[in-house]
This record gives sequence, structure tokens and C-alpha cells, in this order.
Amino acid sequence: MINSHTKDSIQIDLTEILNDIIADWDLPNDAPIGAQTKVVQDLGFESIDVVQFIAAIEDHYHRHDFPIEELIMEDGRYVDEFTVEDVVNFLSRHL
Repeated sequence: MINSHTKDSIQIDLTEILNDIIADWDLPNDAPIGAQTKVVQDLGFESIDVVQFIAAIEDHYHRHDFPIEELIMEDGRYVDEFTVEDVVNFLSRHL
């Protein structure tokens, strides 16, 4: 099966997922979500929101075998921040 997931299509998918998650949030900045959007700083995600985001990604792609630790951990520690582009790059390697 040929991988039909381009970085552009993945970013569109992630933007939709993120917009669904934050739809009812009162965010101070109404800037559209883009590649450089920071999930924690710009969208105000907390740990539970990151878990919800990961679960939504897994459900969207019907995959529960992503090596998520590559995205959320570095040198054995949880990262403080990641961007939409980081997630796009991660998914493009694993889809």
C-alpha cells in the first residue's frame, strides 16, 4: 500500500483535530493554527490535553502503535513543548 499521507494532508488533519479539541476554549489569541503553533504555549495544552490529542490522532489514523515517546520525550525526559510541525514530521515518518 502506497503512503498517501503527505505533510500537507497531515497538517490539515492535525489542524482539524486541534480545532475540535479547543473549540470551546476561551483562548486569548485567535490566530489560525499553523506549522509553528506551539501546542502548550499557544494553545494552552496541559498534560491531559496532550493525552487527548494523542488519542485523537491515533483514532483518526486508526493506529495505536505509534512510538509516541519519540514525540513527547527527549533524553528520557518529557519535553516542555512541541509544535504542530513537530507532530507532522513525526507522523510523516510513521504513517
